[in-house]
Amino acid sequence: MKTLLKIFGLLLIFPATSCEDVVDISLEETEPRLVVEASILSFKDSESNIQQIRLSQTAPFYDEETPPVENASVRIISEEGLQYDFIHTTEGYYINENLKPEIGATYELEIIYNDELYTATGTMMGVTDIDFIEQTATGGFGGDEIEVKVFYTDPANEPNFYLFIFRNDKISLEIYEDKFTDGNQIFGYYSNEDIQPGDEIDIEMYGISKSYYEYLFILRAQIGENSGGPFETQPATVKGNVINRSNKENYPFGYFHLSEVDTSSYIVK
Repeated sequence: MKTLLKIFGLLLIFPATSCEDVVDISLEETEPRLVVEASILSFKDSESNIQQIRLSQTAPFYDEETPPVENASVRIISEEGLQYDFIHTTEGYYINENLKPEIGATYELEIIYNDELYTATGTMMGVTDIDFIEQTATGGFGGDEIEVKVFYTDPANEPNFYLFIFRNDKISLEIYEDKFTDGNQIFGYYSNEDIQPGDEIDIEMYGISKSYYEYLFILRAQIGENSGGPFETQPATVKGNVINRSNKENYPFGYFHLSEVDTSSYIVK
């Protein structure tokens, strides 16, 4: 929401820069809503069971940061009824060190905040391995920028959805589905005009659900693909899968998903 307001505000302010009068724009402030950043991840080749959930609130336009929520009750419940309590540490981050989700299993997120119950369900999605990484010089609009391609083999005869996160000085998110590439070796790619030889690019490949893919598709269209993350700023029209069971009008933002992740890094040549 703050991003959309900033863009709209700039459109209003820009024509006024050549005028003598200063126009103060009064922006209506709404009641803060809960924002849930609940990505439960299992990294291949890692034995760590540490999981992290962040809770915050939406903030007025002129605020630089979103206020953390530090007094909620947070837990995840497995299909077998096992409960994993998340303990608040600092700045709205809640931690559990015992949850290692199983691929294909379904889990329920339960949050109690301000005497209201929020819930969401998600299935742990697996991901294929990264096969290899290749560099070309055909990226960008001009076809002459460095491009990094991350190859993987899509499992055949099943729908699969992927999220790639590329990190160097910037963060880029790319999402893919296998509708036209089922069972083939294909690639996710990253290109940026600022990439230089010697730069290190960290790569994460996530297996994600169809519903999370559709959520990210809409979200990226509104806030841009080079944001700091899918929850950094929340457009007012994009709701996730978290539901307020106590008060439908006080709906939250954010998403609960579970993904297996394969990682790699690449040094640009």
